Amino acid sequence: MRNTRVWHEALALTSTVIEDVRVDEDAEVIVVAARASKRARRRCGRCGKRSPLYDRGEGRRRWRALDAGTTRVFIEADAPRVNCRAHGPTVAQVPWARHNSGHTHQFDDTIAWLAVQCSRTAVVELMRIAWRTVGAIIGRVCADIDARVDRLAGLRRIGIDEISYKRNFKYLTVVVDHDTGRLVRSAKGRDSATLQRFFELLGEQRCAEITHVSADGAPWIAAVVTKHCPTARQCRDPFHVIAWATEALDEVRRKIWNEVRGGRRPDQPGIRRANQPRRSNKVARVRWALWKNPERLSEHQQHQLEWIAENHPDLWRAYRLKEGLRYVFAVKGDEGKQALDRWLIWACRSRLEPFIDLSRRIRKHRDAIDAALDSGLSNARVESTNTKIRLLTRIAFGFHSADALIALAMLALGGHTPTLPGRTTHG
Repeated sequence: MRNTRVWHEALALTSTVIEDVRVDEDAEVIVVAARASKRARRRCGRCGKRSPLYDRGEGRRRWRALDAGTTRVFIEADAPRVNCRAHGPTVAQVPWARHNSGHTHQFDDTIAWLAVQCSRTAVVELMRIAWRTVGAIIGRVCADIDARVDRLAGLRRIGIDEISYKRNFKYLTVVVDHDTGRLVRSAKGRDSATLQRFFELLGEQRCAEITHVSADGAPWIAAVVTKHCPTARQCRDPFHVIAWATEALDEVRRKIWNEVRGGRRPDQPGIRRANQPRRSNKVARVRWALWKNPERLSEHQQHQLEWIAENHPDLWRAYRLKEGLRYVFAVKGDEGKQALDRWLIWACRSRLEPFIDLSRRIRKHRDAIDAALDSGLSNARVESTNTKIRLLTRIAFGFHSADALIALAMLALGGHTPTLPGRTTHG
């Protein structure tokens, strides 16, 4: 029990002198009495600079260490304060724990690794710790990684999007590196001020190195990107452009449905008044057949499309326009741009007001759409990251603030995941 060398190795202590090891039978814990070595003593807990002693602080305190088998272990030591020139009276630094933490480095790192790899229940039960405390630990570990690595280095092609993480319109703005697939930044809010802070952190020189930015067409994203990265090509996400066409298609479908349901003969030819209620229900049920990609249609849905082609020429024309826009992004490049030119003429002459409006909208975003066709970029990586963040949001339920969720997302998806103490990383 009193073999200090064994406890040095077991607790991975450095610059530390172990004074005593005892068992607290009342609390059923092992207490390791320790002090910082002479060289590590009287340093500011924030900056680590040597400073004069200020006072004895609140006396002795304990830090939770990794368990020894099934028994909890604590390191006990004095916690004096020093008078730092930069930070004033501050608790002195200890070699085994981070500042303002009640746990050792190894304990924090283990918790962070488990939070990324395991469920909330597993972490709480295994480590015997409150879930909100896990959130604070994740924040400290993420801050340490941020101090060691530059997450913004080497950015050339990025994707920007927002994701809801809580009810009442609580959003995160997400930035992803297209080349590596890693999460670069996640911050509360979805407005120009939130995105502008990212580009301010990036700096003028590195902003100039950004070549492509993909986004969903939100005006506040385009305005900030134009301001900070004027030479970057803004790429409109194909998924969102096709979603515009799907919305226009559904607007046409609803118009025809309302006309048929109301018992009025529509202006378009080819629609008969016979069996009006049944026809109305049939128009309502073809929605999924219109939305799905042709290669994924069931046999019944293919028959529904055939019925549309025979009985509702306007709706059939709208469906073909939607599929024509999908073809534009399927072929990409110069062929895609030529196909888009033909599609715009077709949409303007379609006599379908929703698609005429859509053609105007696409012309407004034509430069960004052409950039997407040339580069082949989409927000697929960003949407994949958003899906993973949604899963982490459910795991992070119960954290006190969004900062812990952001830290967890950066640990899991930022390309610098925490490692278990005593293990070496591979690759």
